[in-house]
Amino acid sequence: MGKSLTVLIVEDSEADAELVLYELTNAGFDLKCTRVQTERDFLEELAKKPDIILSDFSMPQFSGLRAAQLTRESSLGIPFILVSGTVGEEVAVEAMKMGATDYLLKDRLARLGTAVERALHEARERARLKIAEQELQNAHAQLRQLLEHSPAVIYSLKVEGKKLVPKIVSENVTTLLGFTVAEALSHEWWLAQLHPDDRERAIASISETLVDGASLTNYRLRHKDGGYRWVEDKQRLISSSQDEPDCIVGIWADITERRRLEAQLLQSQKMEGIGQLAGGVAHDFNNILSVIQMQSGLLKSTGQLSPEQVTFADEIIATVQRAATLTRQLLLFSRREVFQPRDLDLNESVSHMTKMLQRILGETIQMELKLAPPPVFVHADAGMIDQVLMNLTVNARDAMPNGGRLIIETAPVEFDQLAASLSLNGRPGSFICLGVSDSGCGIAPEILPKIFEPFFTTKDPGKGTGLGLATVFGIVQQHQGWVSVYSEPGHGATFRIYLPQLARNGAQKPPQQPGVEMRGGTETILLAEDDPILCASVHRALARLGYTVLEARSGNRALETWKKNSSRIDLLLTDLVMPGGLTGKELGQQILRDNPKLKVIYMSGYSAEIVGRDFPLEEGFNFLVKPFQVEKLAAAIRARLER
Repeated sequence: MGKSLTVLIVEDSEADAELVLYELTNAGFDLKCTRVQTERDFLEELAKKPDIILSDFSMPQFSGLRAAQLTRESSLGIPFILVSGTVGEEVAVEAMKMGATDYLLKDRLARLGTAVERALHEARERARLKIAEQELQNAHAQLRQLLEHSPAVIYSLKVEGKKLVPKIVSENVTTLLGFTVAEALSHEWWLAQLHPDDRERAIASISETLVDGASLTNYRLRHKDGGYRWVEDKQRLISSSQDEPDCIVGIWADITERRRLEAQLLQSQKMEGIGQLAGGVAHDFNNILSVIQMQSGLLKSTGQLSPEQVTFADEIIATVQRAATLTRQLLLFSRREVFQPRDLDLNESVSHMTKMLQRILGETIQMELKLAPPPVFVHADAGMIDQVLMNLTVNARDAMPNGGRLIIETAPVEFDQLAASLSLNGRPGSFICLGVSDSGCGIAPEILPKIFEPFFTTKDPGKGTGLGLATVFGIVQQHQGWVSVYSEPGHGATFRIYLPQLARNGAQKPPQQPGVEMRGGTETILLAEDDPILCASVHRALARLGYTVLEARSGNRALETWKKNSSRIDLLLTDLVMPGGLTGKELGQQILRDNPKLKVIYMSGYSAEIVGRDFPLEEGFNFLVKPFQVEKLAAAIRARLER
């Protein structure tokens, strides 16, 4: 039997509610669930005291913030978690002010079970703290008995003139901060443990208590081990008799984990924002690459180039393909592209990157390759491996401003149980080690544990994003591998990446595009593309193939063109992302309702797996990934018209 849980879900989408219930069931809960969509229904169910409330943020008849407010005003202490796909930083903070316990993005539901467990735990702890506060004015012996079972540290300070003298600190101060009760009661102990950045705020809270009778603040106290713990300090002023001085009674609750999760959420939102920016940049850049590739293809198709000029055109096309691979890294980073592994020779990948890496290093840094004699095969995304090499090379270059030496090596490695146990993330098996070593300044020991954290950088502002090593770490994890780092200040650094070795003797070569003769036709094509230069290039290519082209720079204009010329249009070629409120998908759907037999080809800089999640796309049949060669465009159109 799972853990019994009564859940009140505030959600207008039945499908989203089912996803929430699915995650909770997977987390081991035995559920009793009620779903509501209106304030009236919510209040009725709230009175029944569910164990927890999970609420969407925005609904047609109700809002998550209002639900949080009503929950707080009920004073029932029911934990409330906001679950939404649209929660921004400001909304999340506002929700916490309204009384929400936690907040989750709908695409991060994997941690819902943990969040619910924590919310239920915190609700129980808050209830215990409330009881403890009510009993503080009772007998001292009863207070000490309660403290033995409380995770919060309770203390008291006597007000003697302008002095505050510590009188009581509960024994669990040792659990929270590592100090004994005697140490915590010593003179100036509290001031000595305050984090320098929080000192002014913490001291001000005592003044507030003396004036207003109560205060609530958060600050950091140093643990005996040298680290810091975040505490929530809730104070009350207790007025005593004339013969006894006033007393401040306070509670320290450990909120270190809560602060960590809040920082994690902010970090996630930052990464999401960068991902959206990266996706937009990649989309625009793919349009530019498409123009270059189309024009190069058109030059070759004239048949009037000299052999040397054909070579130049081929080099341009090859460079575009490499640029498209780098653009895909932006799309992978923004989660708008899928992981595309294939079997490859790691030695070959390193060799192909040599010229580019040497240009990155410059003339003052010598690069040396030490590749394993036989081919070494791994199952990996070639573009992502290039990205790992590039990021590590840039990192090494910046560590050697006065020049130095970079060594890139590959080697097969066998890990048995003992060897794997000596590595932090190692496991037994056969692996290929990709090592990148530099003779630079090295990494300080106190910095080493942080180097893979997103946005962590020791470089001056404007000289580093803090994403390079974080990207390396993420890519290696996607490949079921791990990274180890060895460094000494002043003696360089060595990064070793371990990837599972293939148990086969060959690698898959990337698909080669056969050099076939381009076939055209006399049909009429409606071209919908908002980028003017790319639209002109595609128009020119289609016209050269014999087609009649009607072009439109937005979905709405394309729809108008269709209505005027529907009888003679044979195929719609449209970008999926267009301005004006009508996307390429919506354009295709509207036109197909008029003529279900019309042939349609969609274009996008994103992969079919990403943009075609909710409708069928097949590359080369009804879908083209930008950038594409003119030969591929011609073949796709011909195949679509004739199929």
